[in-house]
Amino acid sequence: MDDLALRLEGLLFPSVAGVTVLSADVDIESVNVRVKSAAVRHSCPGCGGWSTRVHGSYLRFPVDGLVGGRRVRLSSRVRRFVCGDLSCGRRTFVEQIEGLTRRHGRWTEQLRATPASVGLALAGRAGARLAAVFGVSVSRSTVLRLVEQLADPQPPAPRVVGVDEYATRKGRA
Repeated sequence: MDDLALRLEGLLFPSVAGVTVLSADVDIESVNVRVKSAAVRHSCPGCGGWSTRVHGSYLRFPVDGLVGGRRVRLSSRVRRFVCGDLSCGRRTFVEQIEGLTRRHGRWTEQLRATPASVGLALAGRAGARLAAVFGVSVSRSTVLRLVEQLADPQPPAPRVVGVDEYATRKGRA
């Protein structure tokens, strides 16, 4: 792999491991990037077993954010694997690039995080307006739905536990 492809991977996908940039073309209004998964095998989401047997492949076009004021258009060739476990309910499954795509997702995880973060701060209408400034056109309903889909934060473990009263027998404080 040449030096330019390595630099593009670090620039476009800094937090995504296992993605290979095949080519990148820049024109006046967009950056067109062809990517593929670098993994040789993937695990079945149904049973957790690993598979290397490829059933087929197709192109996905997840939408990504802006780079240098230009829209990034991804073209990702994803493979459909055959699950080797006969007791598994899935015969085939599609690879997902962790940190880049999700099942049935049309946005990259990075683009999905932008309106979700804005929605946490501003909620519906104001969040949709600010997301448009970042180059993500979404409705207020989408902003709220993305906030609802976020995982609840884990409460911190208590450092000190205080006891107000101590009773040796019931009814006696």
